[in-house]
Amino acid sequence: QVQLVESGGGLVQAGGSLRLSCAASGRTFSSFAMGWFRQAPGKDRDFVAAFSWGGSSPYYADSVKGRFTISRDNAKNTVYLQMNRLKPEDTAVYYCAAGNPVTLTTTPGYGYWGQGTQVTVSS
Repeated sequence: QVQLVESGGGLVQAGGSLRLSCAASGRTFSSFAMGWFRQAPGKDRDFVAAFSWGGSSPYYADSVKGRFTISRDNAKNTVYLQMNRLKPEDTAVYYCAAGNPVTLTTTPGYGYWGQGTQVTVSS
């Protein structure tokens, strides 16, 4: 069993930055792929960024490429999402996920999810 707890969300003006953290406990952190997804009201849960198992190469949604950076600290069992140059369209609840998905960019296979943290970007 894996427990994921996100933190770091909040309200920020457009152009600002936030760093989200996801602390994992339970099974060996490094054995899972780790990802960030987001869900705006009335919309599907969309992929943002992820590390595959082993974490050597990050993957990003086109909408955040060049602005967001995913990183992980296996010693601390924590994955981060640094978000820069935020836009109002980045407003959503952000979820951390862990698992062994067939495809990193889709939700099936991510067996563990955090409770989510709200990010609101004002214009």
